[in-house]
Amino acid sequence: MNDGPHPLLLVRHGQTALNAEGRLRGLANPPLDETGIAEARAVAEALASRGVVEVRSSPLDRAVTTARIIAERCGCAVETDSAFNDRDYGPWTGQVKQEVVAEFGSVDAAPGVEPLSRILERAMCALDRLAGASDGAVCVVTHDAVIRPLLEAIDPASRTARVRTGSWSELLLEHGVWSVVQLDQEPILGTA
Repeated sequence: MNDGPHPLLLVRHGQTALNAEGRLRGLANPPLDETGIAEARAVAEALASRGVVEVRSSPLDRAVTTARIIAERCGCAVETDSAFNDRDYGPWTGQVKQEVVAEFGSVDAAPGVEPLSRILERAMCALDRLAGASDGAVCVVTHDAVIRPLLEAIDPASRTARVRTGSWSELLLEHGVWSVVQLDQEPILGTA
């Protein structure tokens, strides 16, 4: 029985080699590196006491691996949802982000990159579907290119959030309005 609003925890997956190199990951499918696995374990430990009853994930391996580690620690299952997939960077996937920015002024201006409006539409619809559907906290493991537009749409002041790998933000839906409760939380590595 749903006894009131439960938090939705937006988690960024752990680090991959492409993250460490400053490359656009997009729909590339690199695995977590050692740091990423440690980040996933640390965030799982940090969220274990939050009453997580459901874990959703982008279908990409780096997110699914992070989600499985969290779900195992929280005693629930993982379900993938393509609405939380990373941004499609098209021909710029795997390129160094700063080089793309230097050439086009921003990643958004690079030809063939999925528009932010499309990411926001698919991800916000998925969040709305999850709202109130569980009798506890829901964890969504996704990507910074999904988390940033969601946070900014909900609370423009969150524009400055870093959204580091292995970090999470907490959302709450009350009376049909999303709010950001916690922003860019990061567990201490080595506590898991």
